[in-house]
Amino acid sequence: MAKPATVKVRLNSTESGFFYVTKKNPRNITEKLSFRKYDPIVKKHVEFKEGKIK
Repeated sequence: MAKPATVKVRLNSTESGFFYVTKKNPRNITEKLSFRKYDPIVKKHVEFKEGKIK
């Protein structure tokens, strides 16, 4: 059976401890993900950077 191409990654907030979980295909996207998303703890859009799921 083949392994799935996508892996789960954790997008950690740079302002608080909040995080999102998303998928990425490491074959196509080799660099780390970085997005500006909404952080409900600080109630504004902040930078989220990719980290590993523990």
